[in-house]
Amino acid sequence: MILEIGTEDLVEYSFSVILVITIFGLLFGSFISMLVYRLPLGISLFNPKRSSCPNCKYTIKWYENIPILSYIFLKGKCANCKDKISIIYPIIEFTTVTITLLLFINIGLNIEFLTITLLFYTLITLSFIDFKYKAVPDYLLILALIIASFSANFDFQSALMFAGGFVILELFITYYIQNIKAKILKDDSLKDQVSLGEGDIPIVAIIGGVLGIKLALIGIMLSAFLAIIPAILNSFIKKDIETPFIPYLSLALLLVYLNQELIINSLTGQYSI
Repeated sequence: MILEIGTEDLVEYSFSVILVITIFGLLFGSFISMLVYRLPLGISLFNPKRSSCPNCKYTIKWYENIPILSYIFLKGKCANCKDKISIIYPIIEFTTVTITLLLFINIGLNIEFLTITLLFYTLITLSFIDFKYKAVPDYLLILALIIASFSANFDFQSALMFAGGFVILELFITYYIQNIKAKILKDDSLKDQVSLGEGDIPIVAIIGGVLGIKLALIGIMLSAFLAIIPAILNSFIKKDIETPFIPYLSLALLLVYLNQELIINSLTGQYSI
């Protein structure tokens, strides 16, 4: 029998359950950090079994690999060679545990929580890989879509509709983002740059399936809005005109998912949809 705890039970179980959920999120955050580092480089998840310093190859001891805390105690440096440890690892761990807790508070402890949490763990992995490489493994996209399909309210029709309407969405988002960037940067060549890639299609389908048509449209528009400022900053600071979009699609999905009731009540109250 699987334990189910609804949001109304959170006060009673606040300490014990939230502590377990926090540890759960931190451990998976550490695991996701490993995935983000190893998968793009083609390194096996099982060999080497222990993580090591990329600079001196020092095998990291278990107490030097405690999520977030070890980074603080080691002051962001390798215990052996004192080379800097990338800040991206504690950021991933903090992001993972925060999202885990937010989903737990929003959903409660049940099968849906496990499904949606696993989905967002996959999206976190995809997002950080996309940030660094601007390309993601196809098998992770397929895995994310499969996991999403097990969500209790997953709408296959909406998922197919959004995937099929990808070209229209791409045209809208490209116009929305690229024209603004072109005007600000005074570079007309940006108007013809494609904003969405093929790897974004499964994420768009997931947004459609998980949120349904109305909320998914809000999610897509929100993702475009979230991407504008970083895209402009990238163009100014890094002179990089290519913007990874999976992180913003994933963030928009999270924000809309966590605020579904608020958004629906707002829409029905103002527009009687």
